Amino acid sequence: MKFLILKNLLWSFLKKLANLNFSIFILLFITIFSILGSLIEQDQSLSYYKTYYPISGSKFFTITWRWIYFFGLDHVYQTWWFILTLVIFMLSLTVCTFSTQLPSFKNARRWKFMFYTQSKNHKYSFSENNSLYCNSLTNIVYSLIISNFFIFHKKHSIYAYKGLYGRIAPLFVHFGIIIILLGSIVSFFSGFVSQEMIPSGEIFHVKNIVHSGFYSKLPIDLYGRIENFDISYNTNNSIKQFFSKISLFYRSRKVVKSKIISVNFPLVFRNIAFYQTDWQINALRIKLGFNKLIQKKLIKANINNKSCWLCNLPINEGKQIFFVLFDLDNSIFLCSSSGIILNKVSVHENFYINNVSVSVKNLIVSTGLQIKIDLGIYVVYLGFFIVIVSTSFSYLSYSQIWVYIGSQNLQLMGSTNRAILFFEEDISTINFYYNYYTSNLNVELDDLFDKILR
Repeated sequence: MKFLILKNLLWSFLKKLANLNFSIFILLFITIFSILGSLIEQDQSLSYYKTYYPISGSKFFTITWRWIYFFGLDHVYQTWWFILTLVIFMLSLTVCTFSTQLPSFKNARRWKFMFYTQSKNHKYSFSENNSLYCNSLTNIVYSLIISNFFIFHKKHSIYAYKGLYGRIAPLFVHFGIIIILLGSIVSFFSGFVSQEMIPSGEIFHVKNIVHSGFYSKLPIDLYGRIENFDISYNTNNSIKQFFSKISLFYRSRKVVKSKIISVNFPLVFRNIAFYQTDWQINALRIKLGFNKLIQKKLIKANINNKSCWLCNLPINEGKQIFFVLFDLDNSIFLCSSSGIILNKVSVHENFYINNVSVSVKNLIVSTGLQIKIDLGIYVVYLGFFIVIVSTSFSYLSYSQIWVYIGSQNLQLMGSTNRAILFFEEDISTINFYYNYYTSNLNVELDDLFDKILR
């Protein structure tokens, strides 16, 4: 008795879980918070959210940094409630697939024959003269084959269908979505993301972890070196692309892989991807006289809505010169305290300040890298591929035709789940070929009888 009660409760729960309205609600919930995750910057510092999402006294509801931190909107896709929602949606699709879609497909594969009936529900019928030859089984079968129908025969009945792939497709759409959700969960538990800002020429390890899954493993035997960093500009001096040359070392000092990366063109080594994300100018290395080197940190500023980097060099009491850079084309402006441009020099070019030889030896720049492992991405790609292909197949019409061979005529009924106009064309084609071959058969038989009688 208890077993039956538990069974009924379980079945009732599964039916509610597979309910279409419930699935739509869960999908809408996932969509809304996915949009929020796209609108709200992810994985930023608390000070960032306090600056851009302050608490205001507005009477209208606004998203503040407190709401963001309370609900975990700063890392939506890693929150427990978002992962739980994905699992519930995945279970809903699984139950729906096995309780609704699979039985529907099995039913579509059954052979259904129509026997003689006085029902007026049939949509089409072929009726010629009373001759037996007008009810040719061979001709109707051949006409159906020409229209690409699969045919089954039993006694005086024929059952034909085509487009069964259109009934299989919803099953694979569900499986594809389930695979996508599984891939997202795999990424959550096994992946990690690191953000690094590395000076050109320096060696780096993976250390500044932004997110890591419960089962992720950091590549402790892997380290790299930034060989060079460069920027290409458009004709209007706007940035076109920036590049970093990376060399990777694994368990030894031998370079295992080297590549120039840029935005959207990462380096991948053993499922670890190195993406180009940002850059900055850190400092100037300046030579004074013949052998004195100093390093001056650059501060980012904005002049006439244009970003620049500058540092100062004191020359005597109360006087200083500013070094100003607008890009990495090796052009440096020397300015006075009042903002007057004194000179324009290049890297390695010698110039004099108070009779002292000065030259900028090099610019110290850093490249921003995002280092990540996402083992679920290939699972997600597979899921999307299945969804795209199966969605295309789902537009195929599933058409059925039933034929009953009577003594003087053929009774025909047909149905389709979509593309009624194409189905009408199929019926017209079947009618045309049936009448064509049946009429030709009558002519040939008449000629044969005439020859015999003669």
